[in-house]
Amino acid sequence: MAFGKGHHLHLIDGSAFIFRAYHALPPLTRKSDGLPIGAVSGFCNMLQRYVEGNAGGDVTHVAVIFDKGSHTFRNEMYDQYKANREAMPEDLRPQIPLTREATIAFNIACEEKEGFEADDIIATLARQAREAGGRCTIISSDKDMMQLVGDGVEMHDAMKNNTIDRDGVHAKFGVYPERVVDVQALAGDSVDNVPGAPGIGIKTAALLINEYGDLDTLLERAGEIKQPKRRQTLIDHADQIRLSRKLVLLDDNTPLDFTLDDLEVRDPDPDKLLKFLTEMEFRTLTQRIANTLKVEAPAIPAPAAVEGAPEIKVVPFNEAKYTMVGDKTALEGWIERIYARGYVAVDTETTGLDEMIAELVGISLCVEAGEACYIPLIHKTSRSDDLFGSDDLAEGQMKVEEALTLLTPMLEDPAILKIGQNMKYDAKIFAQLGITVAPFDDTMLMSYAMHAGLHGHGMDTLSERYLGHTPIPIKPLLGSGKSAVTFDKVPLEQAVPYAAEDADITLRLWQMFKPMLHRVQTTRVYETLERPLVPVLAQMERYGVKVDRDTLSRMSNAFSQKMAGLEDEIYALAGRKFNVGSPKQLGEILFDEMGLEGGKKGKTGAYATGVDVLEDLATEHELPGRVLDWRQLSKLKSTYTDALQTHINRDTGRVHTSYSITGASTGRLSSTDPNLQNIPIRSEEGRRIREAFVAEEGKVLVALDYSQIELRLLAHIADLPALKQAFADGLDIHAMTASEMFNVPMEEMTPEIRRQAKAINFGVIYGISGFGLARNLRIPRAEAQGFIDRYFERFPGIRTYMDDTKAFAKEHGYVQTLFGRKIHTPEIASKGPRAGFAARAAINAPIQGTAADVIRRAMIRMPAAIDGLPAKMLLQVHDELLFEVDKGAEDALIKVARDIMENASDPVVKLDVKLSVDAGTGANWAQAH
Repeated sequence: MAFGKGHHLHLIDGSAFIFRAYHALPPLTRKSDGLPIGAVSGFCNMLQRYVEGNAGGDVTHVAVIFDKGSHTFRNEMYDQYKANREAMPEDLRPQIPLTREATIAFNIACEEKEGFEADDIIATLARQAREAGGRCTIISSDKDMMQLVGDGVEMHDAMKNNTIDRDGVHAKFGVYPERVVDVQALAGDSVDNVPGAPGIGIKTAALLINEYGDLDTLLERAGEIKQPKRRQTLIDHADQIRLSRKLVLLDDNTPLDFTLDDLEVRDPDPDKLLKFLTEMEFRTLTQRIANTLKVEAPAIPAPAAVEGAPEIKVVPFNEAKYTMVGDKTALEGWIERIYARGYVAVDTETTGLDEMIAELVGISLCVEAGEACYIPLIHKTSRSDDLFGSDDLAEGQMKVEEALTLLTPMLEDPAILKIGQNMKYDAKIFAQLGITVAPFDDTMLMSYAMHAGLHGHGMDTLSERYLGHTPIPIKPLLGSGKSAVTFDKVPLEQAVPYAAEDADITLRLWQMFKPMLHRVQTTRVYETLERPLVPVLAQMERYGVKVDRDTLSRMSNAFSQKMAGLEDEIYALAGRKFNVGSPKQLGEILFDEMGLEGGKKGKTGAYATGVDVLEDLATEHELPGRVLDWRQLSKLKSTYTDALQTHINRDTGRVHTSYSITGASTGRLSSTDPNLQNIPIRSEEGRRIREAFVAEEGKVLVALDYSQIELRLLAHIADLPALKQAFADGLDIHAMTASEMFNVPMEEMTPEIRRQAKAINFGVIYGISGFGLARNLRIPRAEAQGFIDRYFERFPGIRTYMDDTKAFAKEHGYVQTLFGRKIHTPEIASKGPRAGFAARAAINAPIQGTAADVIRRAMIRMPAAIDGLPAKMLLQVHDELLFEVDKGAEDALIKVARDIMENASDPVVKLDVKLSVDAGTGANWAQAH
């Protein structure tokens, strides 16, 4: 019977099924020959669910539509079409033809057309079905096909079980299906490299199309648009926009060599289907389908050896072979194996965690899972708790010089990939010995690129989570307290398995993570933002920054005196003396004696007096505010002016902080030993601590700081025309906000009004509540909420951005930066107070994460840019980079460094708002900042 009225056609987007299957599942190989089959397995399961879900329904015709090749007629129109797409993962390539075979095995029509995309075939079939009087359902979530919806054509997202009709399209694009192409032509598409109109996103495009009716009318009347930048963009890029329309418009007249009648639903042939599933070795699916078809499932034989195929084996950790290398011959044998393989997992054991003073104790190597070695170098014969023991070297070890002479060529060989877990540490240890390790991969950074926000990235966590193995713990080997020893005192029989296992785990993680990076589409983040930062940070950390001990000492004394003065004020306000540092005594003063409201006792019976409690109370009484000031000074003294003195290296006279690339899910760097990221800058006392960071004789410090980078990125990401224009005009953003919100003319602006606007500007980025803003400004909560309400009225685009971002996070479980960094938000769907925190974090993450990506890109490019100048990059703190440079070369450095920083997003992201960098110089950091 010919296709017509009453018939229902289902068109399955084959590529969407394949990629969803590929990214949803861990690596899977056929045991008999090692063929990758993970995507095929997922694809078959999706097809089976589709068949089961539609059994007995009204579907009369069905086909799976695939792309055939990557070159289509659109490439003839525009040679850059889809040019920036990443290459197909190597383990997916051999699976593509197998998905076609799977479709045929299920007895479902399988169609593709050379020179055309699957979308064009679907558009053509949908038109034919509609014109024949039937219905069509497109099973896909691809936004490009939403232009087809209407008049008997709908879309269905099988993963979410969600049907998309005309109203669903309008919710996505802000226009109905017939105008989707116009919106896409303006907005472009970074995934397909459709250029569109620079600076115009989906929301702005929809507003313009709704206002002018269609794209042609808009372009004809572009000169009438009031906003200068938008008007000029449309005029200057009219031809590019028209080209973009041609690229996104689907061809519903694609010549086909089959008809709708060829797509009639057919029952699967049990023998043919089960034969394919058996060949794939899908035991569970084979059995399930056999049960459905009421036939006996064929047996799947155990894998047999295949001549010429590599041996596939997974060695359990309890069967792993870990050996000690103690002579030249044995080490040469391992090096020969490394060169034959082309990669090696490397790990170092040292006497401590401070790379500037730690000694190399030994090196472990692994080239095959389940087989690793440890090369001990300076293990002693006794532990430190052996009062009568000696510190003689244990027997059977190679001399340090001999081992490094053999290993150095391999460690520096560009043809050998070195694999590490937290490679920055090992690279610094080797650098202290004059060895530059390159190239390398880092499993910690791979995990971070894929799973930021989901879990930690330390070796123990990764091993337990991904390998199901708990590593040998270090604590029993080193001991604790007074009896603790360094690793060189650990007996060799215990050191060898511990150290070798580290290398084994690292290799296994790498073998799992390397292909996984492609599947979750984070390869570019890892390769352009994470890995290249390692040598940059290692060099900065080794160079360090000079800190003046006398300045710190004077500050400590000054803080002590100021704290004493605050204590007198606190005693006067409290009516008696008490221990200001005692939370218990403070709670009794505030809630029992003074009768302030809001006191809550914990399990110990004491009142809570944390920062949040005191900030809330400070809006009602002076005493909590004074205690907060006292606490801040106490923290500055203990954490910085006292503690920094202990971190000054005896040999260099400099402080060598250690940066963590994986410390924050947003991409922000954190630092430890000492923590230089949290030096306060809002208070005068906090800013003064920077005076202790000084330049060497004959040099000066240069600080370059991004100006309001997060507000600039907010203007771009949330598409805020008023804010964009303000930055373009060079206005004082905080004064402008205050003028907009409080109806105060710019010439009548007071510092207090501007300060409030600044707090709101930055607070809103972090999703601040009226409660939180009240604490920050120490004003009543109702007044603070009024400020926020007026802010959203003046800048409605921010509310839209916040709502859209939260919705995206809830739908996908993550948010993204402009550079593709995924920041997972696992608690976004939780209940109670955690939900509010997760929502605020999700709103801020794309902005803060993009800012972090921008400064990372600048740091990665900086060493090459300043090469040849007498300058070193010393520190990165928030949005600032600190340099040390010879006197007289400051201007040259500023010119080069500013150019790198202001253009750091290019060419990946073209920002609507230009980045701006402030620069300063001085004998110390405070002067330079």
